[in-house]
Amino acid sequence: MHNANRFPDGLGEENLHGGRLFARHASPLSVIILGTLLMLAMFDVAGGQPSTPVQRDFGAATLAVDTPRTLRNGEFFETRIDIHTRADIEDAVIAVTPDLWRDMTINTTLPSPTEEKFEKGLLRWSYGPMKAGDTLHVKIDGQINPPLFAGTSGSIFLYDGDRRVGRLPISIKVFP
Repeated sequence: MHNANRFPDGLGEENLHGGRLFARHASPLSVIILGTLLMLAMFDVAGGQPSTPVQRDFGAATLAVDTPRTLRNGEFFETRIDIHTRADIEDAVIAVTPDLWRDMTINTTLPSPTEEKFEKGLLRWSYGPMKAGDTLHVKIDGQINPPLFAGTSGSIFLYDGDRRVGRLPISIKVFP
């Protein structure tokens, strides 16, 4: 005996789709959410794009800092600090406020400073004497730790020994 109805007893075409319009297709909501996330990433709302270096001329020297301004939690990052002197410096010291790198792990500092210490509320790296016209390039690699959310700010200083040459404020936004 041939069954003209291809569904078991009690089931029909209306049970196949559940009567919903998008039962066999992806929800348009998921496509909208994915598209929104892609657009936000494309316009650098969530980080990952190169930042413009910040530079200050302090007369005796110029300090330039190139670091990402927008990062995501857990992301690795690179900061480059350049010092170009116009006058002799007895002891070039880069100093950072601890608040800037709170909840970050600093993995590498190249070249290594001749001395590292925490003094007068600042993390300090001493690179020794620089002649007028010299340039020092410092590369720092780090990672954002999970507790850091919303962002951080602080300052990077240039010292000649204990004499402050200049200060450069830095802020970094951190997204989850």
